[in-house]
Formats: sequence, C-alpha cells, structure tokens
Amino acid sequence: MKSLARDGDSEEGATAHGAASASAAPGTGPGLVVMDKTLRPAADSARIPSTTSPLALHDRNITPRHPAPRPAPTVHLDHTESTAGRNPPDSTERRTAVADTEDTGERADKRSGPGGGILMGRPFGVPVYVSPSWFLVAALITWVFGDQLDRVLPDLGPARYLVSLFFAVAFYASVLVHELAHTVAALRFKLPVRRIQLQFFGGVSEIEKESESPGREFVLASVGPLLSLLLAGAFYLGMELVDPATVPGVLLAGLMISNLLVAAFNLLPGLPLDGGRMLRALIWGITGKPMAGTVAAAWIGRALAVAVLIGLPLITHTGTLGSRTGASESTGMNTVMDALLAAILAAIIWTGAGNSLRMARLREHLPELRARTLTRRAVPVETDTPLSEALRRAGEAGASALVVVDGHGDPTAIVRESAIVSVPEHRRPWVSVNGLAQDLTDGMKVPADLTGEGLLDHLRTHPATEYLVIEPGGAIYGVLSSRDVEKAFVKAMARPQP
Repeated sequence: MKSLARDGDSEEGATAHGAASASAAPGTGPGLVVMDKTLRPAADSARIPSTTSPLALHDRNITPRHPAPRPAPTVHLDHTESTAGRNPPDSTERRTAVADTEDTGERADKRSGPGGGILMGRPFGVPVYVSPSWFLVAALITWVFGDQLDRVLPDLGPARYLVSLFFAVAFYASVLVHELAHTVAALRFKLPVRRIQLQFFGGVSEIEKESESPGREFVLASVGPLLSLLLAGAFYLGMELVDPATVPGVLLAGLMISNLLVAAFNLLPGLPLDGGRMLRALIWGITGKPMAGTVAAAWIGRALAVAVLIGLPLITHTGTLGSRTGASESTGMNTVMDALLAAILAAIIWTGAGNSLRMARLREHLPELRARTLTRRAVPVETDTPLSEALRRAGEAGASALVVVDGHGDPTAIVRESAIVSVPEHRRPWVSVNGLAQDLTDGMKVPADLTGEGLLDHLRTHPATEYLVIEPGGAIYGVLSSRDVEKAFVKAMARPQP
C-alpha cells in the first residue's frame, strides 16, 4: 500500500505544467491512500464530533446583555431617591441587572439570518434586530412600572400603562445608544460588526474581530459605559427643567437612574463586562501579553459571578440598598425573584468569562494554522484524463490531490475527493476527471502564505471542501482541504497549555 499523504513540512511547490506540487504538514488532515490505484480516505480522516469546527467559529467581541430593568423605579418627588436608585443597573427585576458583556464564545455561523429577530434598521450600515423576547420584557416593564406610577401619579388612571410602555421603549433606546457606541468605535478601527440585537437581557453588539492593540481594546470597551453616563447626565439636566411631580419628571428620573446603573455595573473589572475588557487592555499594555490580561480579567469575572449569586439576594433582602416599598406584603416573592435573577445574572457572567478564556486560547493557536504547511501535494491533469490514469500519476508523484488544468496549464477545477471515492475501481478507466471536478472560483484560490485568522476568515467567507493553494506568482502550490484545517485546529486546541 502506497501512502499519498503529505511529505512532511516540505516547502517545495508544484508547478502548473505537470510537476507535482509540494505540500504540507504531516498528520494534519485526511490524506488519500492508493491501494491498487484506488483513492480512499486514510484512517485518520474521521472528524472529532465533540469539537466545533474552526470554520464555524466567529472570532469576535460581542458586547451584550444590558438587562432590562425591572421596570420599576418608584421616583420620589424630591429628586433624592428612588427604588430604582437602590438597585443595580437596568435589570429584569428591580434589584438585578446584566451588564454589557463580551461574549466571545464559540457560536455557529448565523451570517445568513437575523437569528429570530425583527429587523428595525441599519444605522451606520449595521443591522439592528429586536428579539421576540424583548416584547416579553416590554410587557413586564409596562405592568410593573405602571402599577408603581399609580402610587406616584394616581391621577393618570389607565393612561399610566402607556407611560410605562414609553419608558420601556425609551430605556431600550438608551441600550441601543450604548451598543452603537461600541459599534461606531469598532467601525472606526475597521473591525467588522455583524449586527446589534436587542433581547431579553438587553443588547448585543457582535464584533467579529479582536482589537489589534490594548489601546484600541480599552477605547472599544469604555465608550459604551461613557455614553450611558452621558445619557444619565442629559436626563438629569432634563429633570431640572420640569416639575418632578409630572409624567416627564418621572420618566426622566427613571431613565437617568437606569443609565447611571448600566454604566456603573458595566464598569465592574471582570470579564465579560466592559470593565473587564478595560482591565484586560491595561494588563495587556503593561505585560505585552493579551492572554495574561484575559486570564486575570476572566477570573475576576468569575469571582464577580459568585459575589452576585450570593451577595445580591442578601443585599436586597436585608434592605442594605434602602427600604423596600411594600416589603411586608411581598417579602417571600421578592426573595424568590432576587435569588432567581441573581442566579441568571451569575450564570451569564460566569459563562462569558469562560468563553473569553476559550477564545483567547483559540487566538493564541491561530498562528499555527498555515495554508502552506497544511496543503496536500497535487498533480495537474488535463480535463479528459481518465480517472485511473490521473490516480496513477498521483501515485507516482506521491500526491493526494488532483487539479484539472486547461491546454495552457492554467488551473480550472479541483477533483473532489468524495467524488473519487464514489467511483468503483472497474469504472475508473472510463470516467474522466472533468466529471468529478468542481470548477474553481476566485474564493477557492488561497494564497500559500495565508495564516491564522486570515486563513479562517477566507475559508468561512468562501465555504468549500477543497481549495487551490497558489504561490504569489500564480503557480500551483497544492490543494487545501477544509477538513485538514479543522483537524489541525483541533490538535492545536487539544495541546496542553505550557
């Protein structure tokens, strides 16, 4: 049996005019084995099902999840205190909140669809979607805040629910402004932003690439909380112009408090919060090692998750943040809600911190993915060459891929491995390679020097099973299989950390 897998880390490329093209790194992908001129997948070609393909990963910063406030700021008429003022930032319950987090975990590609949201517009060219879960939160805010308005402004009557609905919409508009701050900064740094989504726990800005420097990372993380602080200041100034015992006064006070708390919570120094990303940038700048910053900020984030899980119900139950209106009537229900929402918030923070660590590890290994060392040796064959003859030439050259060329030696197609395997051996002398080939497109041509994130981005943008790897001058270097890239990626990620 003669192996057609690659010949080690050879840097010799094949020519487009009949010479075998060199390749590749040993053991990085499913080679083809010739047994009596039969091409079959080698034994190592099986995928590892438990590992997500690198081609399905989005290496991006996602700045999500401002929780929606439990709609309920009970604003006192003297401007000095409110129930919302005693609580953490915009929350689904008046005493809890989810911050604007950086969700950099592995996620399947959703480029082709809105992910179940309703498209609301494209500010700065970035689509903004509203998740169906938002309507549930809006209804909750309308109901709870409406009941509290009845105590603050009893003359409103049923119209209080319209005011409460307006508050819910205005609050999420503030969240959108926060997310747009991240988006504008990312676009300014030429980082692609896939979309913004408003959902149950606030907002998500999906930024597809990592910042190139700690300074840019710090700016990108800090602009969101800064905009929330500016909004809080603007609403505070607005409160000075109106009577606090009116609808505008109550709305402005509630929005001021909500934005202030959003900013404060997001500035906590742990991933996946904005403050954690700022801390990561500072440590990265001092040490020169982005991974060191990620590890420190992620573990602080996990500590914050534990603190939220244990401390938030205790704080709200003991009334440390202030007296609770109607606590005697609803202590049991409030305790259950506090514990549930604290658990949800802690889980999101803990998971986000873990995702940040995992994606940082991924980025550390990305430079190990090099098109040149993952490429298979290939031989060029004419369009009418019988498959059996093409396989004979491949066997003599020690190659494991076939490239179809025209009369001038220019590549026009790649013979698909799966198509070769599907042809019975006794029919191969009568089957031409042209009928088994996939025509080349520009996206299927990969520069031999492409590495790391650039390589993965190219393969994600132009999905195919095989790619033609070419030298800068246009000469054929070989054929790159997406499965070879995936296998190399899995092996790199499985390697123990030093």
